[in-house]
Amino acid sequence: MILHKVQVGSLATNCYIIACKDTKEAVVIDPGDEAEKILSVITKENLKVKYIINTHGHWDHIGADRPLKEHTNADLLIHEEDAEALQEGSKNLSMYMGESAQAPKADKLLREGDIIKFGNKMELKVLHTPGHTPGSICLVGQEILFSGDTVFAGSIGRTDLPGGSYNTIMESIQQKIMPLEDTFTVYPGHGPQTSMKEEKESNPYFKA
Repeated sequence: MILHKVQVGSLATNCYIIACKDTKEAVVIDPGDEAEKILSVITKENLKVKYIINTHGHWDHIGADRPLKEHTNADLLIHEEDAEALQEGSKNLSMYMGESAQAPKADKLLREGDIIKFGNKMELKVLHTPGHTPGSICLVGQEILFSGDTVFAGSIGRTDLPGGSYNTIMESIQQKIMPLEDTFTVYPGHGPQTSMKEEKESNPYFKA
């Protein structure tokens, strides 16, 4: 597996590019802004992007969807409950920032348990983890978790924004995230990477 982390935008969103070493087929997770930075990695590594995946529909995670899709012709994926946020500023929150983020419509709507396949036997499983937004997801690979804005190192995503719910995100963490093995590495939507072991031991929200 080839993994690149590209920090983009004013909120330092973590965009991840995951590719198969054998085929160079790739997926891009949360291209929030600065498409040129993301595309420079794709071009340098000679990658073929099959999917663009949004872990949720907030503006800082979808901002470069359109230019990236236009350049790569990749399919855009998002959970069905956040699909409207791709076009609606009130739901992706860009209108509250004095902006107007609008991505293309999704090519496929994701649901709990979906398997995203690319490259040579590479897979990401969709965990529906609402709470930060109604359609927030995490993506599970081989001992890796891309947690979007559901889990951060030592913390969790905000729940005080429209569509957020503290009780719901806590339920998502207890039911979907906590059962993962300690050996998992966690790649969040913002901030440094962490591990399931570290979060179980020190994240106060995992003990609530």
